[in-house]
Amino acid sequence: MKWITRSHVHVDRVACPWLITRFIDNEAEFLFVPKSQVDKVAAEAGAIPFDAPGVELGHHEGRCSFESIILKYGLTDPALQRMAKIVHAADVAEDIDKDPIARGLEAIASGYSLRYPDDEENLAHQFEVYDALYAWCRLSVAKGT
Repeated sequence: MKWITRSHVHVDRVACPWLITRFIDNEAEFLFVPKSQVDKVAAEAGAIPFDAPGVELGHHEGRCSFESIILKYGLTDPALQRMAKIVHAADVAEDIDKDPIARGLEAIASGYSLRYPDDEENLAHQFEVYDALYAWCRLSVAKGT
């Protein structure tokens, strides 16, 4: 399947492709376009839009896109739920201090954007960060912390 979002990935636009690839569509193909072209290119390419204004898999009712995808696809893994809290806080500026890990994830995302301005290359490198964060979330949930 093809998925599409805005170019210049950051926290939510890295977390969402990670989530999609790991839990929804392991053969996902991602397209990155300017915000103004998401709807047009999505229609032309038959791609599922995410983390863009007005799309189903975007920010809604206080959720970030990562949380919207979890809800839409019925993902109930407690470790993903814990991870969603971190991603939300790191992605939503006014909520940055609602999780102690959020500022670190946001800083890491900024650093990767500086090192890898190409979106696909950025994802290729950052997926390891999200794999590690998910592993930590699994441990944290197992310990009940």
